[in-house]
Amino acid sequence: MLIATPTTATTTTNSDENSWLQTICRRNRLTTSLHFYVHDVRTGPNATLYTVANASITANSSTGFGRVNVFDDRVTVAPDINSSEVARAQGLTTSSDLQVQAFTMNLNFFLKEGPFNGSTVSVVGRNQFADAQRELTVVGGTGPFRYARGYAITSTYSHDATINYSVLEYTINLTFPRRSGCFVESS
Repeated sequence: MLIATPTTATTTTNSDENSWLQTICRRNRLTTSLHFYVHDVRTGPNATLYTVANASITANSSTGFGRVNVFDDRVTVAPDINSSEVARAQGLTTSSDLQVQAFTMNLNFFLKEGPFNGSTVSVVGRNQFADAQRELTVVGGTGPFRYARGYAITSTYSHDATINYSVLEYTINLTFPRRSGCFVESS
């Protein structure tokens, strides 16, 4: 869907179950909202998260302080892992709080579908998993998202402790400079 006026245009990308991407163009800035689900598989043959380092204190810490994990998670338009994959969530987490379970996140969303295919959105911040909602900072990206700024809201959609598998819901709102026309192609 594309709606246009002389100073604004809106693009919505519909992919399978729901709309996961919306872009609004105003003057010299684009504002984009991404909404999708990250599948964090921590064990088994299809694991997407691995521990790569531990501090000397990690084994005796109630919060796992000093543990560093890397991940490459599937990102889909709906909570079902079999729904359309639109991105990959790649990066690392570091357990960085001695008192509560909280991680410092360095996260890149590599988009694989839609008008921003091949671009990344870079997100960093403190993620205290026990909180119902967590806010992280968008610090940039690549391609059209160069110089992007904004925020990401994440929450745990579901968690299965038996198989150590979580589905995380993300809504990312960001603004970035418009480099050419207002119209963004939808897929």
